[in-house]
Amino acid sequence: MAVQIPLQTNQTTEMIDITGKVQDEVGRTGIKNGLVVVYVSHTTAGVTINEGADPSVRTDIIETLNEIVPFKRAYRHMEGNSPAHIKATLVGSSETILLEDGHLRLGRWQHVFFCEFDGPRRRSVLVKVLPE
Repeated sequence: MAVQIPLQTNQTTEMIDITGKVQDEVGRTGIKNGLVVVYVSHTTAGVTINEGADPSVRTDIIETLNEIVPFKRAYRHMEGNSPAHIKATLVGSSETILLEDGHLRLGRWQHVFFCEFDGPRRRSVLVKVLPE
């Protein structure tokens, strides 16, 4: 069964490091080896793996996405959040991570990020561990 991690976002666009929360939920399962699926069931948010050591990487990603998909444009979606839908499509809604000896098998600098594109909001991330 998937576990839900609740989140509260604080900005329109932000990347929140959820690596520790994901690892904590994986640890609670007692499963040592397999696959971890991290899934976001929101159409205006996503999840990605990227560098977590230097916060300026997150800033660069957000600024570049905002340049590629500007907030102001003649979008047709009546709700007014088309840029968020487009950014979520570009980033994606899931990541699959190897689980070895009870730990996420991430690279030295890699962290898991929840990507908010239509905040602030209450959100959630689903985590499912598939044993080997």
